[in-house]
Amino acid sequence: MPNGTLRPTPFRLCVVVPCYNEAATLPELFRRIKAACTGLTPDHGIVFVNDGSRDPTLAVALDLAAQDDSVCVVNLLRNFGHQAAVTAGLDVAAGDAVVLIDSDLQDPPEVIIEMVAAWKNGADVAYGQRRIREGETAFKLYTAKLFYRLLKLMTKSDIPADAGDFRLMDRRVVEVLRTMRERHRFIRGMVGWVGGKQVAVPYDRNARFAGETKYPLRKMISFAVDAITSFSVVPLRLVTYLALSIIGLTVLAAIGVIVVKLINPHYFIPGYPSIIITIVFFGGVQLLALGVIGEYLGRMYESIKARPIYIIEQVYRQQNGRLLSQQPILTLPAER
Repeated sequence: MPNGTLRPTPFRLCVVVPCYNEAATLPELFRRIKAACTGLTPDHGIVFVNDGSRDPTLAVALDLAAQDDSVCVVNLLRNFGHQAAVTAGLDVAAGDAVVLIDSDLQDPPEVIIEMVAAWKNGADVAYGQRRIREGETAFKLYTAKLFYRLLKLMTKSDIPADAGDFRLMDRRVVEVLRTMRERHRFIRGMVGWVGGKQVAVPYDRNARFAGETKYPLRKMISFAVDAITSFSVVPLRLVTYLALSIIGLTVLAAIGVIVVKLINPHYFIPGYPSIIITIVFFGGVQLLALGVIGEYLGRMYESIKARPIYIIEQVYRQQNGRLLSQQPILTLPAER
């Protein structure tokens, strides 16, 4: 959207909140989101997506929906993962502007006010950019910084550093995202791929309000692999470069063996050096190449099966003072 273009007034704002085992956080999160939204526009909605929580998250969310008709609760049939829950929320969300925010209160809901201001000034996307990250280990801070720098080098998408999924998106961007149904999802990369005017909103990230992180090291590594393989073929090229490098080293090693052999014919057991060099170097190249190629083929295989990204068990909304549920469906169109 060109700079200076006026946004609709009045406008509808929708906040999407993926939830997994966050029962202790939801009441305070709702209070702060509600306060921020009420100060911006009377026409707003909050979509809680319960991603197969094993604690009372669903019960707490339903209680909030029963108290406030701006709340919608999407209950997934099982745990599909954070990015799938975000996708379900975007498919349900109605509004001229849609905000994504995690449910752990590390991202302050009050920043939504600044995001809306950027959106009104013509931004298609206003993403939160972390200045300070409280409550996180030095290892996680370092690996996160390394990940974003590496991702920027390896992909053509403009993915900003130090930014998560906390962002506001214009309806046009949301509609494009809804057409992108790849299974291994990296939402912040997909938003960067869409383009448009994307503006950073700096903020200080807080420590978790309650509970424990839902992204241990294993999930962080899996998330990083999804991000890189979804937006780059550089790993495949790196295998080629590595193979060429190892071939070069093998040639140098062979020359070294010949030189040593000429100087001292009895230094090596006959045939042993050449066999070991060949097996180790070329065997390593082949295994690495097969692993990288297999990673891409596995993703193609899962995409070809075309299974739904998520399955909705029920959608709950309050109507006329009563909490009503809709029948289970696979996906939901956004309300117009």
